[in-house]
Parts: sequence; structure tokens; C-alpha cells
Amino acid sequence: MITKEVNNWIRNVECGMYSDEDVMYEFSRIAKYLTREELVMIKRKLSQYIK
Repeated sequence: MITKEVNNWIRNVECGMYSDEDVMYEFSRIAKYLTREELVMIKRKLSQYIK
């Protein structure tokens, strides 16, 4: 289940509030608690912001 912290992280990434290094650091902290399906969902959701 996606937690409040993960939703906050996604929102901050979408708003551009993190540097690239901060994004990866925060993701590495939370990724170990996510399932594969949740990781795929996050990837799809954020893929539009990477382009």
C-alpha cells in the first residue's frame, strides 16, 4: 500500500521540489518498503514528468 510518505514524495517530485540527488536518496529510503506492483505504478505515474 502506498503510504502518506510515498504520496508526499511523489507530489514533491511532480512539483520539482527536489534536486536529482535528493530524489534518488529519498527514493532509496522508501523503495525497500514497496512491492513490485507499487514500484511499477510509481514509474508509470512519474514517467510523464521525466520527458
